[in-house]
Amino acid sequence: MNEQDIRALCPTGPGGGYDWADCCEVFPRLRALETTPQSPRYHAEGNVGIHTRMVLDALLASSEFQSAQGERREGLFLAALLHDLCKPETTVVDPVSGEIGQPGHSRRGAVDVRALLWRAGLPFALRESVCRIVAAHQVPFFAFDSRRGETPEFIARRLSWGVELRDLVCVARADMQGRICVDQQARLDDIALFEQLAREDGCWDRPREFASAHTRLAYARGAAVHLDTPLFQPPGSAVTVLSGLPASGKDTWVAHHAPGLPVVSFDDAKAELGLRHGENDGMAAHHAVDKAKALLRRHEPFVWNATHLSDQMRRKTLDLLFAYDAQVTLVYLEVPATQLFQRNAKRDTTLRQKDLERMLHRWEVPLPWEAHEVRYEVMAGEVSARRD
Repeated sequence: MNEQDIRALCPTGPGGGYDWADCCEVFPRLRALETTPQSPRYHAEGNVGIHTRMVLDALLASSEFQSAQGERREGLFLAALLHDLCKPETTVVDPVSGEIGQPGHSRRGAVDVRALLWRAGLPFALRESVCRIVAAHQVPFFAFDSRRGETPEFIARRLSWGVELRDLVCVARADMQGRICVDQQARLDDIALFEQLAREDGCWDRPREFASAHTRLAYARGAAVHLDTPLFQPPGSAVTVLSGLPASGKDTWVAHHAPGLPVVSFDDAKAELGLRHGENDGMAAHHAVDKAKALLRRHEPFVWNATHLSDQMRRKTLDLLFAYDAQVTLVYLEVPATQLFQRNAKRDTTLRQKDLERMLHRWEVPLPWEAHEVRYEVMAGEVSARRD
């Protein structure tokens, strides 16, 4: 599988179609969809393979897809094709009722799709647009009935800072049209209402505007603030938080961009404590956090150098920093798959290649609203592409 094979799957021109056999050849995991059952209540059409083809048919018939060009068109097609990729791995059957469910398939799907497209060399922006749609493809169905108690306005605004809502809604609508279920029309009505809300709020085809970065951050993290009014930010440390897979260049970044600044690092903590990779991580974490707290109390600038690979891992660090009123810049670093594994093989490290492979299963790229500023520094081949 390579970038050219993947892009060739997308229909071109008016009336263009797709070849399911070709799709399965490029993405062999799609074959498992044909034998993966679904709840008849929500998917009376049958297995996940049938559903996925119905979704693709609905997408190709939509005016939004037909008018899309270039990478946007490819992104919509790939998101629809791969949106349920992880249903086979997440399928559970209630032993009493026989009810079928696939909890967490959207989030896990985004992680697995990211690793697949990264290995294939798909451009970062295209890949992440696909992954973000996969992760949130069900959200427009339920924005007016949030289990977390979030308002649809909040959901639309925060989503708009990471994904184009017009693309998300396009795939979500095709997902709902590509099934047989009793509440289909009600959910399509909800999607239409979500679209209307986003249009009226000014975040349909662009990120929702905000008065300041600190205002946006506080709002995205759930504070009851008004986006159009600047929120006062108390003084605190200026902290750069690095994020990226091992061997993605974080130490080099520190040497080039932050010479002389204090560095908080789990790897350094492990070395200072004489620990190997995976050995007593809790002790190393406490050591690093204690150093960070001391710097935060003094309002000193510093760099936090760690993988911060998943949303959960980053949240622990960011929660601590924001509790001390830090001004946070989150810098995400990435290199192509081949270079990453070559670098890791040459490094003086206890991290084995198979350990690095396992880390891909919790790889979630930071979203733009996670810090005051989020920067993406992505190397394509031998060329580094900086994306702010």
